[in-house]
Amino acid sequence: MNNYEEYKTQLARISDLSYAGAVLGWDQETYMPAGGAPLRSRQLSTLAGINHDLVTAESLGKLLEELEKDATLDKKQKGNVLQTLKDYRKAKKYTREFVEEMSLTVSESFNAWHEAKKKSDWKIFAPKLKKLLELKRKECEMLGYKEHPYDALLDQHEPGLTTKDVEELFIEVRKSLVPFVKSISAKPLHSNAVLHQHFPKDKQWDFSIHLLNVLGFNFENGRQDLSVHPFTTNFGATDVRVTTRVDEHNLSDCVTGTIHECGHALYEQGLPEADYGLPSSEAVSLGIHESQSRLWENNVGRSLEFWKGQFPELKKMFPEQLKNSSAEEIFSAMNVVQPSLIRINGDELTYHFHIMVRFEVEKALFENKLEVENIPAFWNERYKNYLGIDVPNDAEGCLQDVHWSHGSFGYFPTYSLGSFYAAQFFAKAKGEIPNL
Repeated sequence: MNNYEEYKTQLARISDLSYAGAVLGWDQETYMPAGGAPLRSRQLSTLAGINHDLVTAESLGKLLEELEKDATLDKKQKGNVLQTLKDYRKAKKYTREFVEEMSLTVSESFNAWHEAKKKSDWKIFAPKLKKLLELKRKECEMLGYKEHPYDALLDQHEPGLTTKDVEELFIEVRKSLVPFVKSISAKPLHSNAVLHQHFPKDKQWDFSIHLLNVLGFNFENGRQDLSVHPFTTNFGATDVRVTTRVDEHNLSDCVTGTIHECGHALYEQGLPEADYGLPSSEAVSLGIHESQSRLWENNVGRSLEFWKGQFPELKKMFPEQLKNSSAEEIFSAMNVVQPSLIRINGDELTYHFHIMVRFEVEKALFENKLEVENIPAFWNERYKNYLGIDVPNDAEGCLQDVHWSHGSFGYFPTYSLGSFYAAQFFAKAKGEIPNL
């Protein structure tokens, strides 16, 4: 076995272990009974420690340094080796003890978030988040940064992205969107009442499965389940899991959530199966990943053409609710521009205000200008300023997203980046594909 084949074998083993942990994480968010939480936290922590041993092994480092000098590698092989070497050097900055503690704390934080959201009580989640935040600050110092500690976290999700980049981006967003949204708000508002009738849960589920099939999701290589917060995970390109959620009085919740996660899943199912374990079988960045979910959700899923195609099936599922409706009415209702409480239900324009709030919270936390206990007040004040909305409770406010419980700081800006990438991809597609 030559060095490159040995490298592929080692990375495949690392992926085996990593995906085994991901299966446990998926189960934790879908089917695990509440009583399983303490042991699951321990199991995930143990796996994280073993995985860290593998990704930082001296033998792997030596192999990568030999391959770096190998002139016989082709461009793709060289690219894989250089990316793995970069990841290896970053992983060496962590101790096994830190990795295990982080994994344990994330599991405990997720369980606390789940309970806090159910009871709409920030105080349940705050102590766990505080501990997690301490670890994330320590992680920033381990990784190193040039200007701002938050840069180290942004880079994990969108390589090279800095706090300054995001600040400049949102200055432009404010400049463009604030007057645009105001001009739209001055016009008569389309009604979205058609989406807020009673739509039984089982029928919404059936329609979501129909949508996944229409959009090309491969059920031989994936499945859908329910979760508190929709998400996508994968255990390789041939096993991709999506989740959705159902509100019986808001049809768009399930529809947009399903289409959004399907976009993520199509990207994962399209990655090269033969490159399992290698960087070339992974998403290039979370912003690009998000571009796929936003492209399908917004550029396709909010189009009139899409609803002309899907309305017959929707009406068949809900004949009584939609007996006097049309595809055009659903299209209009799906495109109402109106400030809302919940990010994932946000329209294409006001959505970015939701992201700005979260970015400002995270930046303030890492500048030590905001305490965890004060996040609800900070959040509510920003929602009033940006969206003109009074936040009624923690569940619909600062507890609505799962990301912080996963330790995913620096993640939210990729949602706006992904939307902007998607707009550019779709504009290019329209120019290149006749009659799209």
